[in-house]
Amino acid sequence: MLLLLLICIGCSQKPIADLILFNGKIYTVDSTFSTAQAMVVSNGKIVETGTNALADKYQCQQKIDLMGKSVYPGFIDAHCHFYGYSTDLSKCPLFGTKSFDEVIQKVKEYAATNKFSWILGRGWDQNDWSENEFPDKSVLDSLFPNTPVYLMRIDGHAVLVNQKALDIAGITTSTKVQGGEIITKNNHLTGLLIDNAVDIVKAHIPEFTAQIKTEGLIKGEQNCFAVGLTSVTDAGLRVSDIRLLDSLQKAGTLSMKIYAMAELTNESKKYWFEKGKYKTERLEVRSFKLYADGALGSRGACLLQPYSDLPGHYGFILQDKDSIQLAAKEVVEHGFQLNTHCIGDSANRFMLKVYAANLKTKNDLRWRIEHCQVVNHDDLKYFSDYSIIPSVQPTHATSDMYWAEKRLGSERIHDAYSNNALLKETGMLALGSDFPVEDINPLYGFYAAVVRKDQKGFPPEGFETENKISREEALRGMTIWAAYSMFEENEKGSLEKGKAADFVIMNDDLMTAPDSILFKLPIETTYSNGIKVYENKK
Repeated sequence: MLLLLLICIGCSQKPIADLILFNGKIYTVDSTFSTAQAMVVSNGKIVETGTNALADKYQCQQKIDLMGKSVYPGFIDAHCHFYGYSTDLSKCPLFGTKSFDEVIQKVKEYAATNKFSWILGRGWDQNDWSENEFPDKSVLDSLFPNTPVYLMRIDGHAVLVNQKALDIAGITTSTKVQGGEIITKNNHLTGLLIDNAVDIVKAHIPEFTAQIKTEGLIKGEQNCFAVGLTSVTDAGLRVSDIRLLDSLQKAGTLSMKIYAMAELTNESKKYWFEKGKYKTERLEVRSFKLYADGALGSRGACLLQPYSDLPGHYGFILQDKDSIQLAAKEVVEHGFQLNTHCIGDSANRFMLKVYAANLKTKNDLRWRIEHCQVVNHDDLKYFSDYSIIPSVQPTHATSDMYWAEKRLGSERIHDAYSNNALLKETGMLALGSDFPVEDINPLYGFYAAVVRKDQKGFPPEGFETENKISREEALRGMTIWAAYSMFEENEKGSLEKGKAADFVIMNDDLMTAPDSILFKLPIETTYSNGIKVYENKK
């Protein structure tokens, strides 16, 4: 009788959970884009989603009444530079400057407290100035004759340096570089370096200490969690960068989940081809990042026809084409993913043909084209024919729209930033920001993707609105499709049983909020593996 009583008591006990959320609108982003009222979490994983009845089904000390709030899968940035952004936090910020005079003022203020041997800065964009011409080094030479100065343009494809930095790097008017430019005027160095020329100076900048890097990465992670990012694809990292990230994650110092694209250098290829694909709970390495061309803003993007605002100039492919073809062959032979930076329509066409030659037919290798900014309409078919994933950054369209037509002309602009055309061709888009080129907030990209306006509502009718995508498609692009692009769709990207409990709570509903406020909706709470990593206390 006692045994029967104990059995009955045992049968009546409720299953135990770590966390239950209920009374909300939970966007699971599953195959049917279903919503739920409640979600159960244990051991960092989702146990189940369903109605509010789940709150009574489980024994749980931590229950959260959402009171009608919305829940989304943790946002994923499918293309950014997390490591670079984080370690740049100690440099002089030049983002949003409205003139070169403002750049100089910020650099002077920064230099007054700078303790590093170089003055480093990033973020200027001459397209935002009333005079859209590139600056030169003369003022920097007068202010800092004995301290090297290195100021990177917002896109990372051009820098302005002073004479001291040029001297350290050994650059003269006779220095030649393939896949880049050393800009001169009247046979004098201007201090402006484009694409591969940047690396000549960069190679002479001393490394930050491990402490500076670590402090930056911790701060960068906190900034990402605050905008709802729980995973990032870091586009192009050295072996030493990846090893530092891995060590910090294993020590419990860093929590951000990172899909790392290894840089495509001989050192990196040798290391990863010998080591093979690498995966931990928070880090995965199975891809390489290749640069085909430069950026449109600095006229380094490689175009099929000359720049409309610089006759005779086509931009350039950054490497010898034979070496690119060989690298692609090596990558496919070793079973790695290849992700290639392509801005111009010539670069896109060339790389799509290189991909086709290696992929042969439809496949599950998930090779990606990064940016896809200008893709000739005749080349869209390559994406579907060879299962190539377009990885795009919606804010690039709304950042570039003020001057892009000057570069491309009134006809070619229709082949640019064609997110919807790419989506129709492939059935998916991996959405990212390319931060720090753009802001880290993924809602800026969500807004740009579905509205195609800047944050002041310009242009009133939207920019190239035939390439808007829907809110559901945009949310998929920054969750499940992004996860697919990194081979992790079975682990994250949707709120389904067995997946990581990475999620974001918001007061507002991204699916129904007015267009005009989408980019400024605050994140209430961010969870990674069921652990709260950010809470808005305002």
